[in-house]
Formats: sequence, structure tokens, C-alpha cells
Amino acid sequence: MVDPNRVGEPAQQEFAQRWGGAGSIVDLDGPVHWVEYGEETEFPPVVMVHGLGGSHLNWVRIAPVLAERTRVLTVDLPGFGLSPSGRRRTGVGANAKVLHRFLRDVVGRPVILMGNSMGGMISLFEAAAHPETVSALVLVDPALPVAQRIPDPRIAAQFAMYFTPFVGERFLQYSSRKLTDRQLVERMIDLCFADPSRASEDSLDAAAALAGYRRGLPSEDAAFLQASRSLMRVLARPRRYLDTMRSIAQPVLLLHGDRDRLVPVAAARKVATANPRWDSVILADVGHTPQLEVPDTMLDRVLTWVDRHGLIDV
Repeated sequence: MVDPNRVGEPAQQEFAQRWGGAGSIVDLDGPVHWVEYGEETEFPPVVMVHGLGGSHLNWVRIAPVLAERTRVLTVDLPGFGLSPSGRRRTGVGANAKVLHRFLRDVVGRPVILMGNSMGGMISLFEAAAHPETVSALVLVDPALPVAQRIPDPRIAAQFAMYFTPFVGERFLQYSSRKLTDRQLVERMIDLCFADPSRASEDSLDAAAALAGYRRGLPSEDAAFLQASRSLMRVLARPRRYLDTMRSIAQPVLLLHGDRDRLVPVAAARKVATANPRWDSVILADVGHTPQLEVPDTMLDRVLTWVDRHGLIDV
């Protein structure tokens, strides 16, 4: 169990403070950082889980607005953001266990679980394995098995490098040496946005500051590669994953950008067809991270959905 004296211990770094977030650290076999917005209400809290290479900063453009209705928590999985991996594994299965402990021991009540990319996959596994912790699920461009089409060549090449021993390590080392903090963030924006000009300057500044802070930590390249390789192994053998989706009994909202280069929209349409009880929305002219690229549009879709299901009343 978590030491109750450490739950809510203030974080030393406050990258989300300008958006009203308060960072905390809890010991879950190693430090786990999360940011809290708003106050506890009678309604389910919203817990947001980032994707591969992401952090709590992936949610700063929507978390404060949702916090006007209910408590919102954005968590850094081990190996990402301000949660160092230490000796912990960082694959999908290991981080799913950490998320479950966070929901059980820190939040302590059923939540609306919102996950993007790899965080969507992890959230699906949590909702299926522990339905008592999840009252509803919002999947934001989740990692999905690729439908029968050729993936984006640049994305395919990059993940092939990640998956290849030695090559992945050298690629990350080269990028770290050659690119500035701002350039590292801009490269990620170019991959994840349909229109990079939509990125907000303040979120870019915060992400660059976090990238700079992480340079001063022991290398987390191994944690990133372990997570990416685990993710690819799940997607390469999709039967269990697809069965997990079909087992979900809670309300599910699937949001997906039609210009997502990392997870093609065809994959989302296929999953939506296979799970007709889900609500699905395809966002036009949007990439892989709509919560950062078109936050107002995403908030409109999410709030319409939670109102329809009576999850968070005004």
C-alpha cells in the first residue's frame, strides 16, 4: 500500500502551474508525479493518461476547463514526464499496473478515464481488468492495430528503428545531441499535429522546459524504447487487445483525428464498427493529439457526451 504520509507530497517542479495545476508525488515502487486541477465533487474525477513520449503537459489545454465541473488529475507514467523509471519496467503491462495502483490508492473512487495513444491502450486494459475503478472511458486517438493499409512511411521507419536493438538507442542518442529542447518538441508536434501552427506558444515553452529538465536526469532512453517495443508487440498480436475492447461494459467515447499519421483513421473506423455500443467521433483535419491541437473542439465533444450520459452534471 501507499504510505499515506507521502500521498500528495508537493512536486519540486511545477511545469503546469501557469494553467492552475498543482503537482504532487506519490511512491508507487518509485516516484509517480501527477497534477491536480479543481476540487473533489460528487461527480467522478477525470484521470488523464498520456501517450508514448508524452507527459502531464499533454492535457494542459483541456484539464482546467474540465476542472470547472469536477476534479481532474493528469498522471506521468514511469519513464515519462516527471516520473523516473528507476528500476521499474515501463512496458504497457507494467505501466497498466502502476495506473491501477494510482486509481486505487491515490484517487480511491471510480473515475472517468481518458487516455491518448499508448495511454488509451493502457486505459482500455484497466477498464477491462478492473471495471470497479472506471465509470466511463474516453479514448483519444488510442494506439490501435493498423487496418489493411500502408502506414505512413516516416512513422513506419521511425518505429522500425525503435524496435531494432542498438539502432533505436543510437537514434535517440543522436537526436538528443543534435536537437535543442525546442527542436525536440517541434519535431513531436510535426508528427502529432495535422497543422503544427495550431500549437500554443505557452504549451510549447513548457514542453521545451520539461525536455531541458529531463536532459539533466539519468537517461530515460531505455524506458522509452522498452515502452515503444512493448506497444508494438501488443499491436503485432492484436487478438487479445481486440477481445479486451469487446469486453468493455462502461460507456466509451472514441475520438480520432482523420489526419492522424501515427494511428490511421481507418483503424479507428474499424474498431468503432466492431464495437457498436461505443460512441465515436471522427475529427476533421485533426492529427494524433486533438487535446493539444483543437482543445475547444475536443472539449465540446467530450462535454456533450458526458452530459448525455449524465456523468458530470452542470
